[in-house]
Amino acid sequence: MNIKEVINHENIDFTGIEAPYFLLGLLSAFDNRFQAMADRTIKEISWKQFFAIICINLCKEKPTLKELAEIMGSSHQNVKQILLKLEKKGFVNIVSDENDKRKQRIELTEYCIEFCNKNDEMSVRIMAAMFAGISEEQLRTTIQTIIQMEDNLKLLQEDCD
Repeated sequence: MNIKEVINHENIDFTGIEAPYFLLGLLSAFDNRFQAMADRTIKEISWKQFFAIICINLCKEKPTLKELAEIMGSSHQNVKQILLKLEKKGFVNIVSDENDKRKQRIELTEYCIEFCNKNDEMSVRIMAAMFAGISEEQLRTTIQTIIQMEDNLKLLQEDCD
């Protein structure tokens, strides 16, 4: 069942749900569906592992475990588990920082780079299909909305600490 089918499902009544709650539900449901599809498509590694690779690739220099956890929006422990699995599969190396041996940095292996290059065409096709019919303006508005939600969430977290 996709999101449209859920929204139109005869047994579900969304009439009393306020837009912010509805949006959070949609984002959560989409995340689950996307992760399941990506896990089936990528096969060799999970979506979360692939997302870690994407985030490592975004960094100008090899990120520390702490930096990667912040970028991924996940806990240090969760990211460590993801990296250990990637390391076991030969996708990353966890190495000591040259200047501060207490820090661990993450680097992509040649095997990982080859894997990404081999799967790049498939990734481009999936992204094009997933974003078909969505204008640049809609994308920018969605990005701005999620960034604002993220900023607001950070403020809430600071208040809770």
